[in-house]
Formats: sequence, structure tokens, C-alpha cells
Amino acid sequence: MKHSIKLLTALTATTLVAAIATAIALGSSKATSARVHIANSRLGRILVDSKGITLYDFVKDKGTTSVCYGACAALWPPLLTQGKPLAGTGVRPSLLGTTRRKDGKLEVTYGGHPLYYFVTDRKPGQTTGQGVNQFGGPWWVLSPAGKEIHRG
Repeated sequence: MKHSIKLLTALTATTLVAAIATAIALGSSKATSARVHIANSRLGRILVDSKGITLYDFVKDKGTTSVCYGACAALWPPLLTQGKPLAGTGVRPSLLGTTRRKDGKLEVTYGGHPLYYFVTDRKPGQTTGQGVNQFGGPWWVLSPAGKEIHRG
């Protein structure tokens, strides 16, 4: 039993360290302006970043105001920008915007939804965060129209 608890603690710590490292990597872009694109996925056409990594929204956010901080933001890093976000092919520029986070950083929004990554999505096409219920609500990918896709 003690061995199982030690193994579980080690795995939890390893997972947390990996999540934090991924969050830092995803959230620390040197580009001044984030670019949002559309990609084909098993869920249909969805929003992705300039590297093809899936973007999500969180139903618990209050309009354009993010409620995802601390442990939440470690697992669901926000898509940050230092300038006006740029629209890739198929993205509606009128739906792109920003919201100021508590730390003063700008988070990209689409159709009024703050956008996030999920730390286990490391390659283009992965949608492992789809429908995950964490931190009080589900997380969904968004269509080019800015609507949540509730399947998958």
C-alpha cells in the first residue's frame, strides 16, 4: 500500500511538472501578435493557433472575462498576445478580440470567448481537451463561427 501511494505521488508530481512546463512553453510566444487559424479535425473545422494546436473555450468564463487562473491556467494555458490578434484563413477578423487578465497580460478572444490550450495537446490535430469537465465546467473547441462544438 505504501509503495502504491509513493508511486501515485510521484506520478502526480511528474504530471504536474510536465503540465507546468507545457503551459510555460505554450504561453511564452515571442511573436508580438497571436495568429488564429482554422483547421480540419475529427470534430469538424475548429480554431487552432499558428502551429495548428487546438484552442478551447471554458463555459465558466464570465463573458470575455477569464476565470481560469492558478492550477486551472497551468492545465489550460491562455492564448496570449502582445498586440492585436491576427486572423488566418477562414477566421473572421470581426470575432477576434482580447481581454485583459488579472496579471495585465492580453488573452485572445473569439466571438467573446477567451481562448485556451490544453496541456496534453502537443501536436496539430489533437483534441484531448474536448468535453473535459474540469474546474467547474466543460471545455469545448470552437467553430469558425465562434460557436462551441459539443461532440467528440
